[in-house]
Amino acid sequence: ELFADAPSAIVNTLEIAKRCNVTLEFGRNVLPEFPIPEELTPDEYLRQQALVGLQQRLQRTATDQDSITPEHYQQRLDTELDVIERMGYSGYFLIVADFTQWARQNDVPVGPGRGSGAGSLVAYVLGITDIDPLQYDLLFERFLNPERVSMPDFDIDFCMAGRDRVIDYVAKRYGREKVSQIITYGSMAAKAVVRDVGRVLGHPYGFVDRIAKMVPFEIGMTLQKALDHEKDFKSLYEDEEEVRVLIDMAMQLEGLARNAGKHAGGVVIAPSRLTDFTPLYCEAGGVNVVTQLDKDDVEAIGLVKFDFLGLRTLTIIDNALKTINTRRAQENKEPVVLAELPMDDELAYQLLQNQQTTAVFQLESAGIKEILGRLKPDKFDDVVAMVALYRPGPLQSGMVDDFIDRKHGAQVEYPHPELEPILQQTYGVILYQEQVMQIAQVLAGYTLGGADLLRRAMGKKKPEEMAKQRAVFVKGATERGVESNKANYIFDLMEKFAGYGFNKSHSVAYALLAYQTAWLKSHYPAEFMAAVLSADMDNTDKVVNLIDECRSMGLQVIAPDINNSSYQFTVTQEQNIMYGLGAIKGVGEAAIEHLVLERESQGEFKSLNDLCMRLDLQKFNRRCLEAILRAGALDQFNHTRATLMHYLPRALRLAEQHQRNDDTGQNDMFGGGHTIAREGGIEEKEEWDVDTRLAGERETLGLYLTGHPVDQYRDELVSIVGKNLRDRLLQPIKDTGNNFRNRDANLIKVAGLLMHMRLRNSPSGRIAFLTLDDNTARIDVAVFADAYSAYKNLLVKDRILIIEGAISIDEYNGKPRVRAKKIVGLDEERIENGRLLFVSIDGSEQNEKQKANLANELINTYKPYLGGKCKVQIRYRTQGEEGELKVGEQWSVIPDKELLRRLGKLKGVLEARVVY
Repeated sequence: ELFADAPSAIVNTLEIAKRCNVTLEFGRNVLPEFPIPEELTPDEYLRQQALVGLQQRLQRTATDQDSITPEHYQQRLDTELDVIERMGYSGYFLIVADFTQWARQNDVPVGPGRGSGAGSLVAYVLGITDIDPLQYDLLFERFLNPERVSMPDFDIDFCMAGRDRVIDYVAKRYGREKVSQIITYGSMAAKAVVRDVGRVLGHPYGFVDRIAKMVPFEIGMTLQKALDHEKDFKSLYEDEEEVRVLIDMAMQLEGLARNAGKHAGGVVIAPSRLTDFTPLYCEAGGVNVVTQLDKDDVEAIGLVKFDFLGLRTLTIIDNALKTINTRRAQENKEPVVLAELPMDDELAYQLLQNQQTTAVFQLESAGIKEILGRLKPDKFDDVVAMVALYRPGPLQSGMVDDFIDRKHGAQVEYPHPELEPILQQTYGVILYQEQVMQIAQVLAGYTLGGADLLRRAMGKKKPEEMAKQRAVFVKGATERGVESNKANYIFDLMEKFAGYGFNKSHSVAYALLAYQTAWLKSHYPAEFMAAVLSADMDNTDKVVNLIDECRSMGLQVIAPDINNSSYQFTVTQEQNIMYGLGAIKGVGEAAIEHLVLERESQGEFKSLNDLCMRLDLQKFNRRCLEAILRAGALDQFNHTRATLMHYLPRALRLAEQHQRNDDTGQNDMFGGGHTIAREGGIEEKEEWDVDTRLAGERETLGLYLTGHPVDQYRDELVSIVGKNLRDRLLQPIKDTGNNFRNRDANLIKVAGLLMHMRLRNSPSGRIAFLTLDDNTARIDVAVFADAYSAYKNLLVKDRILIIEGAISIDEYNGKPRVRAKKIVGLDEERIENGRLLFVSIDGSEQNEKQKANLANELINTYKPYLGGKCKVQIRYRTQGEEGELKVGEQWSVIPDKELLRRLGKLKGVLEARVVY
């Protein structure tokens, strides 16, 4: 009806429809052709390469287990190759082996393995993985089950810096029209949808920001959940119509696709042009093309996904080794080779036992440190077990406690004598999925493929399937002489632990990385920590924690230096760590590279003028210069930071003028005077006060490097709370028996700077977890709902707080923690409890007029602060005489920070402090 006036338009739609013919096939995987010699098939070529690889591995590697002979390796290799050939996956293995071998040959570190793929001997001999599956009793069937046809899936870890080079190699090898990364779709999450809708409705930013910040930042948070659990948010929704309209509209849009992104590691390689299989997507103005189908749909249409994953730890290990081996080469020593590290190193295990595992792969968290302290690992199998144990299931089931107790002498019981060889290394605990499979094989005669199907069924917990499997298991076990009751008991045990079981292949691979990083940290601490800091330069919070760790290790972190620092953190000859210029906020990588290149080619920078003259101010602009100045990188020019900041505009003007003269071919009439004459006449400015200087460091570096805000108040805080944090933590803490519940036990006062704060919702309201720091130590503080509600306005980062509460040992990490009962800021404490304002004055060098002026200034300074309850006492010294004067009560003041600051700036005032 709409196109009745144009019938040809209707006819043409039919013509177009006739020409649109496409057939989509599902359930058939398509792989690109791997280039092989003409006379060989892919199966023959894979077998040939695997045999060569096996001989090379056997020559280089001596297994610790005498019972494993070359014949065992050959037999396992033949079995795996038969399965791979029968399932038609030879091409897949060749493709993965090709790009992993290219990476290793082109200085791109490759991980030892990830996931179940580490259980394949074929993968090991081809160089895809670096874990010997026979040595660690890993199962190929966990990776590729001959009784269940499914595509093998290797997840390959590459160094973060080199991953894109490997993807580029694959694109060149197979043709860029056949290779693409995979799309991901970002959805409108709770906070984001509020902001988007608010913007479209034209609300002011502050209005929308206030609403969005009320939505808790938690995984899986929705607007409905926020309304149900956040009282303030719900009240705002009910009381303000504009807010209700915004939230109602946002709830309709919540969860919809918002934007397209790129999958972290997924790459598809098609046998012909990608457009034969999938539509493609390119962002407006972009150059990178991705599949328009997401990873699930890409696999559904038969394309094979290869995972190129970036692992930061590989970058850290690589950078640390390069630094270590450069120094060892200078000392005429053999290089450190990862594959040759002894697996029984005493220093590495001592580091693990002492819980010094910050920056050690997979073993960093407070919870896992606590378990390491109890477990006391002394062999690699213990590290493998740690990777598998530290998960919610095992932690809640009691497996962890059983494992630790049995390691340290508790009786080990096996469900059946034949299971001892399988469960011996885990002290009778069924920890790995592979153990579940082996139990089914040994006791009930399952093939390993059938045992993998049993393991999967146990994981899914389908009653009908489990009943069938139980019957098969019990029948097979009884035929082998196991009593029916015992067989049912063992099946129940397997079923229970199958839900907690971890993939041992993955655990071994990642435990190897954990051990390697522990070895590097224990033997080469400076090189290792410099590499870790460099890898995390863009995460200021991590840099701060890592520098704290360096200090606890006795490593000195030297402030950034314009003439000595590189982009990354580096190690000095004295084994100190030089701060990386790249970690300064507000200075980009390109700017730093330009600066370092200029310094290396033309020599050190002599002054602020010299620096500005030589840099291209288009690349290294005023904002960058101010950032490195506040960070302390220009301190070696021997001027105060205040002086350099004051003269920076002049130096920039001179540099710009010099650049214009060069561009027009004009010469300075004083002939090169820009380096010396222009340095003259700089008048030194008084340095910034401590707070300003340290605030500049905090703003640009994320931490206080050359001091600490608490230092100037140290004596005052000790007079308020009795002890600094270090001394407080040395005191024994009474065992309250029930963590924080005995609220009146161990009541103390602590003071420090609020460094970190983490908020969490609880049934009773919001809870805050604080970290206080007074530059002698740190302590954790829990602020539960009642206290948080009363004191939340005081909980501001970088504020000095005095907290009264009960101290006890945290049951999770074994460290002292305070449960706050009362919180005050330093100013509030002064006003509330300051008994006396003590002022010390030296008038010995002043004439009568100056003394009179000082008296007037004192009176004028006090006047705005009169009316408090803090009395004033003045100590006055002149020409060898000294006396104290108690001022009348009408001069009692409110002793806040501003009064103390103003008194401290008066000429002749030596000290102004509050006495409690």
